[in-house]
Amino acid sequence: MNAKKVTQSDIIDFIKTEFPQSKCIIDAVGDKSATIRHAITEAELRPGGTVSGPVMMFVADVALYVAILGEIGIVPLTVTTSLNINFLRKPAADKAIIGVCKLIKLGRTLAIGEVSIYSEGNDEMVAHAVGTYAIPQAK
Repeated sequence: MNAKKVTQSDIIDFIKTEFPQSKCIIDAVGDKSATIRHAITEAELRPGGTVSGPVMMFVADVALYVAILGEIGIVPLTVTTSLNINFLRKPAADKAIIGVCKLIKLGRTLAIGEVSIYSEGNDEMVAHAVGTYAIPQAK
């Protein structure tokens, strides 16, 4: 793993550079966790006025990635190997989606975390995700 401790600002700069299409805002990172915010636009709504599932999965994936990078440093080729999500209730169409990640296990080659997903301002989860990431080994 990368021995260099990174800051939230380092990760924000990395995400902006490497994933310029991402609208996710990093609200917090550290202590094996991360909180991500994603503003919802009309283009991200599906019929019935609910936030699309792919948007919530994206937020979960970014939250996991950021939490892991916060622990191991900027290791770009850390990649998702599994992401499972349960949609629990309809999110608000006019509120940001918030993803709160807690890493469950951080090993040498794998990281596992869970992400609770909320509509901003509501304490009830709208979705819950569990994901695994592969961490490349330095040569």
